[in-house]
Amino acid sequence: MKVAVSTENGNVSPHFGRCPEFTLVEIDGDKVVKKEIIPNPGHAPGFLPQYFGEMGIEAVIAGGAGQRAQMLFAEKNIQLILGATGDIDGVLELLCKGELEGGESLCSHADGGGHGDGTHSCGKHDE
Repeated sequence: MKVAVSTENGNVSPHFGRCPEFTLVEIDGDKVVKKEIIPNPGHAPGFLPQYFGEMGIEAVIAGGAGQRAQMLFAEKNIQLILGATGDIDGVLELLCKGELEGGESLCSHADGGGHGDGTHSCGKHDE
């Protein structure tokens, strides 16, 4: 299974699209067999779901994402696990054990839009 985790300073980022980097992992059974950190390739509407879909990513873990992003990931059959917090290794350990539980998005968008429109609140950025 291939997974992308929104990453900021070694922790799960509160918003997948605005994270500085992604941790890409391959999991075989209950073990991480490959782990790579890449810079965020960009945040444009619809880009990341397409990008990750082409990479064969099956799940994305993030603190939060807007409704549009959630819909676009669903269209690509990429599982979006929201509400995750903490250090990447701990989150991956829970995932491998089948104990990572998704929750509510930590990033809410008043109109369903994205960052830059002045309607979001992640408790993290002041853009």
